[in-house]
Amino acid sequence: MKKNIINVLIVVVLALLLYYFILPPINLSSPLFWTYLFMMLVIIIFVNLSSDITYVLRGRRSEINRFTTCLTISIPTLLVLIILINFIVSPLFSAKSYSERITVDETHEFVKDVALVDFTKTPLIDKDSSQKLGDRKMGEFTSWVSQFYVSDLYTQINYNNEIVRVTPLEYAGLIKYFTNRKEGIKGYIKVNSVNGSSSLEELDKGMRYVPSACFFEDLNRKLRISYPFTIFDEASFEIDNEGHPYWIVPTVKYIGVGMKKEINGAVILDPITGESKKYTKDEIPTWVDHVYSASLVIEQVDNWGEYRNGFWNSIFGQKDVINTTEGYNYLVMDDDVYLYTGITSVSSDESNLGFILVNLRTKETNYYASPGAEEFSAMASAEGLVQEKGYEASFPLLINLNNKPTYLLSLKDNAGLVKMYAFIDVADYQKVVVSDASLGIEAAAKKYLVENTTIDTSNVKEKDIVISEVTTAVIDGNTMYYLTDTDGEYYSASISINKNLLPFITKDDEVHITYNEGEVNQIVTIN
Repeated sequence: MKKNIINVLIVVVLALLLYYFILPPINLSSPLFWTYLFMMLVIIIFVNLSSDITYVLRGRRSEINRFTTCLTISIPTLLVLIILINFIVSPLFSAKSYSERITVDETHEFVKDVALVDFTKTPLIDKDSSQKLGDRKMGEFTSWVSQFYVSDLYTQINYNNEIVRVTPLEYAGLIKYFTNRKEGIKGYIKVNSVNGSSSLEELDKGMRYVPSACFFEDLNRKLRISYPFTIFDEASFEIDNEGHPYWIVPTVKYIGVGMKKEINGAVILDPITGESKKYTKDEIPTWVDHVYSASLVIEQVDNWGEYRNGFWNSIFGQKDVINTTEGYNYLVMDDDVYLYTGITSVSSDESNLGFILVNLRTKETNYYASPGAEEFSAMASAEGLVQEKGYEASFPLLINLNNKPTYLLSLKDNAGLVKMYAFIDVADYQKVVVSDASLGIEAAAKKYLVENTTIDTSNVKEKDIVISEVTTAVIDGNTMYYLTDTDGEYYSASISINKNLLPFITKDDEVHITYNEGEVNQIVTIN
């Protein structure tokens, strides 16, 4: 009897300690719960066996009891049962349900859904650059640097019609937690994704519930104690319209054990007070931007593309099997944040069939058929134009420029500073124009449009002219040639019309042109 009491006490203490650190949800569909359970079974078996061996060493007769034997057998039995259940609910038997995890609307048109680009609201500053700006801003607060560090979350949100990234400060170690926990963390970093301005927003009261806190102020431990049966997805840091910080923690449901992950709501936790509220998907406030993680959205879109014609077709015939490209980026429209990624054939032939936009709050998903360059091909094309400089291209932004899907990239040096902008036609990644970032993004866009605007050739005329005068002008970074012929007619031509001829034209040269008539005739071809 005494042996059993001691064993129970040891198991209870170890169970509480293990629960304290692992924090599993008490939920049969959670893989973490079963991991915890199996660890506890192993501990119970070990404690019982140790006790039995001790009794034998003391010269007392003891046998491995039936309880220990049953527990030992239960581990492989439960493992087999979980594997069997997951096999039954796998795509092999329910491919259609996997393809329907996300509803993809294929009827929309890009130029109707996505407004013409407004460069005053275009997020040119990516996460890497935001991190550098945030660290630099933090360095200005010398009394804070030694106590806190900047988290690498940098959640992109729409804050009162401003596109910003926000990230909390964290305790810089255990000792710093104890010396600062009374007041908490009294600030977070905000970086404007359009113009790169950054600020450290100070709070009247400090944040106590953060991932770097200890004991019961640790964010994950606080959530688990408040919601012991709930499965959580990764938390994101956001601020509401008044600038008050919150943790947005999506809640998860599974089929089987860890299969067909889906978001069924979210918990919004105030890191200052620790107060929280659980919402269903339809109740989540509109100021929240991130409910669905990028990884989950991409997983579900891949399932839609792979299994819509059945499981075996995804492996053998692969008819109409498509998946997402490797990278993704964000667009901000109508007060919501959208995930953008390309859609390509399963053969990965370096071209896209189109792309999707997914609302990360509602999971509304639209597919736009637009064959063209795969994102990494576009990045390589931009880098190739300035290969001697060794600049690295950022993952493209997808914008509507002149009613055409267009990639916008930044080209950065080794220090992560933006040196050039690149515009690339989605349909033809050979149409790429780079421009010095110091001239501004709008000048870069105008240069791209000048060099890639399609000229109406249906009513062109042609003739031979003799040049009487040549002048040049650089307009928005693009060299324009203005010609006068011996008959007093005026002509304009972009350098892109014939880069090998126009720079060398002089007075009295005779050239053959095709052109559109106007007050100043627009040259289409010249040779």
